[in-house]
Amino acid sequence: MVDRYRIDTLSLHAGHTPDPVHGSRAVPIHQTTSYVFQNSEHAASLYNMEQGGHLYSRISNPTVAVLEQRIAALDRGVACTATSSGMAALHLALSVLVSAGDHIVYSSQLYGAAINLIDQTLARFGVSSTAFDPKDLSALDRAITPNTKCVLAELISNPGLDVFDIKRAAAITQAHQVPLIVDGTFNTPYLCQPIEHGANIVTHSLTKWMGGHGTTIAGAVVDGGNFAWDAKNADGSLKFPCIAGNHYSMDGINFWEEFGPSAATMRMRAEGMYNFGPSLSPFSAFQILQGLETLHIRMDRHMANAHAMVTFLKSHDAVAWVRHPSDPAHPDYELAKDILPKGAGSIISFGIKGGRQAGATFIENVELASHLANVGDAKTLVIHPGSTTHSHLTPDQLVASGTSEDLVRLSVGLEHIDDIKTDLNRALSLSQKRGG
Repeated sequence: MVDRYRIDTLSLHAGHTPDPVHGSRAVPIHQTTSYVFQNSEHAASLYNMEQGGHLYSRISNPTVAVLEQRIAALDRGVACTATSSGMAALHLALSVLVSAGDHIVYSSQLYGAAINLIDQTLARFGVSSTAFDPKDLSALDRAITPNTKCVLAELISNPGLDVFDIKRAAAITQAHQVPLIVDGTFNTPYLCQPIEHGANIVTHSLTKWMGGHGTTIAGAVVDGGNFAWDAKNADGSLKFPCIAGNHYSMDGINFWEEFGPSAATMRMRAEGMYNFGPSLSPFSAFQILQGLETLHIRMDRHMANAHAMVTFLKSHDAVAWVRHPSDPAHPDYELAKDILPKGAGSIISFGIKGGRQAGATFIENVELASHLANVGDAKTLVIHPGSTTHSHLTPDQLVASGTSEDLVRLSVGLEHIDDIKTDLNRALSLSQKRGG
């Protein structure tokens, strides 16, 4: 199906055929903890991954499996693991790759919580890390060491809205035999499929545009199936024994030998889901599936509204600056046209004249837009990242992330564009009277 149909069709059909028993066209919600085994031999084969099937919903579930197959199809990956949140997806991807003594290289413009996970939490378990400026890929090359197990970046950074040169980065990581993990939340598969440009693993917060309605927390890890996990160190030892070596249980299964391109996914399933338990509920999977059915339609409207808002904000007297990759003034404008030809997302960062106080006045006086910690909703959202989502970063990290004191992050929704403009215009005017 992946090769035969376009993304609009895959969003509706991939991973599912009508229920052969009852004829249900919609994906059924399999609200169950467990599944009856045919016999003892069948039970043992499921536990040892000798055959496919479901044994416990912490590990896999039929409803969740449809979502996983659909997202894998949309992203042009070989497999997908759905999780309870975007952060759970990132943790799952990293935790199956690294052990004490290993090293992670990451973009300094990652989401604040992702930086905390790498810099603080994983550091407690003996995993070191190095941040690099994503605008300086020579720094990426220098940062990779023999014990580096992955490189992590966002395709569109949050909230700085820089575009990562994924093609050049992939050439560097391939030369070092290190997998490139790309957070594709801000672009969704509709705007860009990072695996097509060299990424090996893609993570998503499905909470955002792919769910699209602010109802459900969920995440996903997409396996590109394009990394050789049997890579060797200089001394001939396995670089990734967690995937290409023998597993500590399941009769010593070797995921690379057994599953080939989908080896990383099967390791995530066998260890990550089994031991950590970041499982997505069947009902949440159903909710995300509803969102995916209209993803292509919503993204077109998001792009149209975002383009109009960039023009509106750039001409407003209360706005000091505007940043969006679709703007010819953006330093990544040409790069965005190349890898994001349908549009560069519906997030706009801008600064309000009068600084932090004026920004606070603006946010407190929007009516149509909602002030909350989310993006990618059908509704327009605003927030001041420096005092909320990125408040736990150090001043240096805040600057490196592309966040400034006056920055307001706008997630452009699906409302009529004239109504969004009216709402923001009123709040911007008040910001200059009260906060300027």
